[in-house]
Amino acid sequence: MFKPLSIFLGTRYIANRQGKGFASFISASSTIGIALGVMILILVLSAMNGFERALAQHLLSIVPHSELMAVNDPIDDWQSTIQQIQKNPQINSAAPIIKMQGMMQKRDQLKGLELRGVDPKLERTVSSVANYISSGSWQDLNKDNAVVIGAGIAKKLNVTIGDTVQMLLPPMKHGKDINRQISSLKKRNLQVVGIFKFGGEIDSNQAYISLNQAADILGYHHGQAQGIRLKVNNVFLAPKISREILYSVDSYVGVYDWTRTQGHLYNDIQLVRMVMFIVLVLVIAVASFNIVSTLFMAVNEKQSDIAILKTMGASSLTIMLTFILQGLTNGVLGCVIGGLLGVYLSINLTEFSMAIEKFLGVSFLSGDVYFIDFLPTYVNQTDVVITISTALLLTFLATIYPAWQATKVEPAQVLGQL
Repeated sequence: MFKPLSIFLGTRYIANRQGKGFASFISASSTIGIALGVMILILVLSAMNGFERALAQHLLSIVPHSELMAVNDPIDDWQSTIQQIQKNPQINSAAPIIKMQGMMQKRDQLKGLELRGVDPKLERTVSSVANYISSGSWQDLNKDNAVVIGAGIAKKLNVTIGDTVQMLLPPMKHGKDINRQISSLKKRNLQVVGIFKFGGEIDSNQAYISLNQAADILGYHHGQAQGIRLKVNNVFLAPKISREILYSVDSYVGVYDWTRTQGHLYNDIQLVRMVMFIVLVLVIAVASFNIVSTLFMAVNEKQSDIAILKTMGASSLTIMLTFILQGLTNGVLGCVIGGLLGVYLSINLTEFSMAIEKFLGVSFLSGDVYFIDFLPTYVNQTDVVITISTALLLTFLATIYPAWQATKVEPAQVLGQL
């Protein structure tokens, strides 16, 4: 069967190189280095993809994608406003909201929090908070003076379902007399009907009451709301979609999307992704340039062969391709091994991390601090292709100079020394 001379010579040199001491060791180390770099890079990128997906599907299932909040006067007739907003095909659902800052008190314990007035039925269309109720019932929020609180708040105040707490709210209009403000605090006794456990800071600073109750506290008329909460189809386009919706609302409102409150998490994920990509590409580059040493030793060892080939009419391109093939073999082998191991470990990263946590008796991610308590993973085919392509490109670049040096061998000089 016909086989190009460069491929024939390259495969012969690769076969003859096996088991030849130091050169073989350098060759194996470069292959192992490339495989480790590719494997770890795929693993890291998959973990970052997992965190990004967890941010979109888990944290942003309860954190508002976007909110249109009234600047001065409340939004009148929020029902018709929501109907107008939902005409936009990029809006999944919308619900009214009233937000207040205050303190919840039980005996001598105080806890600052954000109190949200919501419609229990519509809130379920824009938020999955009802799915995280650990005790009590979300539907009981329709009862008079009912409140649903986070597990962190319940732990701080040492309350449970059925307990009565007092809500201290500041007056709507702030004056300069601090004593007068304190004395005019609004007080409302509420009964705990539900406790949700989501994880992270949300459990410690968020509570819910019914929209009618919140409107009564602020003196709103029927059909008035402080804002409209939006759930969009693509969370990463929330800022753009929110600006489009802004022009379709008659009321004077401001736009607040998740990138202002939780955007630092997304930015941190992207920053870690970029830094780890650069660092691990450099690791792959170092491993690839071990190939330079291997090929230089191969060129020095095969000088007589190169000289004979040149005298027989072999072109410089044929000689270059011969040694490029030798170097690329290390890169391809390293990429295949590293790619397969990286994809396998990435797919099972969550299970492996849980097994390690159980064996060591430690927790890598605490649900009390982070919005998830497991190590997420998601293998993106594009990341795998980019990683392997980058490794192969670096390997190819590392082979060019040694292969080019092989073409500089002078037959007369080499053969004259034999």
